[in-house]
Amino acid sequence: MTSHQATLPGTPGRWATLNGTHHRAALNAFLVIVLAHWAEHLVQAYQIWGLGWSRPEARGVLGMPFPWLVSSEWLHYGYAILMLVGLWMLRPGFVGRSRSWWTAALAIQFWHHIEHLLLLLQAQTGRHLFDSPVPTSLLQVVIPRVELHLFYNTVVFVPMVIAMYLHLRPSAAETRLMSCSCRPPEAAAQPA
Repeated sequence: MTSHQATLPGTPGRWATLNGTHHRAALNAFLVIVLAHWAEHLVQAYQIWGLGWSRPEARGVLGMPFPWLVSSEWLHYGYAILMLVGLWMLRPGFVGRSRSWWTAALAIQFWHHIEHLLLLLQAQTGRHLFDSPVPTSLLQVVIPRVELHLFYNTVVFVPMVIAMYLHLRPSAAETRLMSCSCRPPEAAAQPA
């Protein structure tokens, strides 16, 4: 058993290797998913503000050939869950300052997930908050949906990026605590 697996009591071997030998690869895969989602939102924003399209016309990249994707609350909720699970599952690999930033992203994403759960429940039941004709999240009362989701993606993404930056550039004390594949090579050769 590696030292990292020992720090994850009750976790199965695959879970421990996700935050050990496969942490860097898992972070990279997760980042690709996050960036693809960002691209969708940025394209939609460009369609609205750069091209002058109406909001119903601005459907992002995938929404152009598949218009139902934009209005599918299941898709949006599924992505919110994917983000939440990804942040939670990858958290044990972080130490020190990077763990604090990753935890901040996780906490914000948890709230974002709650907002999407409210939207999904309204779409499923047909009962909308605030007598709105469409499913409406709590903050959507004061911020339009496109802008709100750009805001949510930003406030989750920024602490994620800071966490990853700090994780890949750990202090000497943090390096000694690390046992994942992200640990700097020169530190891995030194005794802990």
